[in-house]
Amino acid sequence: MKPGRMMRLGGLVRKEWLQVIRDPSSLAIALVLPLVLLFIFGYGVSLDAKNVPLAIVIEKSGDKSNAFAASFFNSPYFQPRLMSSIQEAEELMKRAQVQGIVWLRDNFDADYLSRSSPPIGVIVNGVDANTARLVDGYIQGIWFGWLERQLEVRGESLKPPLQLEQRIWYNPEVRSTDYLVPGVVAVVMTLIGSLLTALVIAREWERGTMETLLVTRISVFELLAGKLIPYFVLGMAGFFISLAMSYFLFAVPIRGSLILLLAVSALFLLVALGMGLAISTVFRSQFVAALVSLVVTFLPAFLLSGFIFDIRSMPLIIQAITRLIAARYYVSMLQTLFLVGNVGSILLINSLYLLAMALFFLGLTYLKTGKQLD
Repeated sequence: MKPGRMMRLGGLVRKEWLQVIRDPSSLAIALVLPLVLLFIFGYGVSLDAKNVPLAIVIEKSGDKSNAFAASFFNSPYFQPRLMSSIQEAEELMKRAQVQGIVWLRDNFDADYLSRSSPPIGVIVNGVDANTARLVDGYIQGIWFGWLERQLEVRGESLKPPLQLEQRIWYNPEVRSTDYLVPGVVAVVMTLIGSLLTALVIAREWERGTMETLLVTRISVFELLAGKLIPYFVLGMAGFFISLAMSYFLFAVPIRGSLILLLAVSALFLLVALGMGLAISTVFRSQFVAALVSLVVTFLPAFLLSGFIFDIRSMPLIIQAITRLIAARYYVSMLQTLFLVGNVGSILLINSLYLLAMALFFLGLTYLKTGKQLD
């Protein structure tokens, strides 16, 4: 690069840093926003069902029924409430004060090993289908665990037709936090990158300083690079904050290479910054640019990236649309690097998609930004 171009680029970068210092909203977006969003999403969003209010109806108290009910009090998944009638429990479910009912009839102690009829009744609130499935599974797990212990006491064994041996890879504790936090990092990086640059050129147009820049000797490349470099540094600072919170606060393991994690994050940040620059080039109002960036980048990253909702369960047309969402590829790589390791096939193909998107958005911004007042 020629010395004159280097001097102009350095001056533009210095100008942008001074603007960041004088208007700390950019610092708030890059440094404070990750703290707030990760804290909210990390603690507020969970796919685990814990402390579920549960009614346990014991029509006739006995040793076996009391022992079985005690199993629920020792479980972290339930907050059990003992009751003596099914009518009372059903009334509580209608008022949404309990999410499930375990009904131990008056013949439970006498017939708990009988195969002729089920000794317990289970009623689950199915309004939230996901929670209903989890609650039903937890209750069945407690029932079979208790039944095995009772048979061991009698010197017998429970012999199902198939012996199931569970092996859970990559997330053996089955913590939804380990799965969700990498997705939260992707959403945060999307919001940081797009918002930081969506306001940049729009702000220049609103303040009238863009006209001054356009009559100088700087080229379009120098103009865009001078605006991109400072916000890339700020965005990476936000990434390091997100990474530190993920590891130290939420205890999410990092099984892949930190260098690869840094590289794919830098690549994705270029995509997010490019999207923000493209938006701010088209919409010259800060308010409109910020609104469009939220609708075009943040919402798709939240809903269509696989962060919470499984893409394979979506309709085919929506699955096709997700291929246009950059966060989809970044979420896949983050979850791989955090929980699995360095899987070259996943990292390579997703990186190529992100590289193509970065070139597209930055190239579009370069073509759209002309040295003319129109």
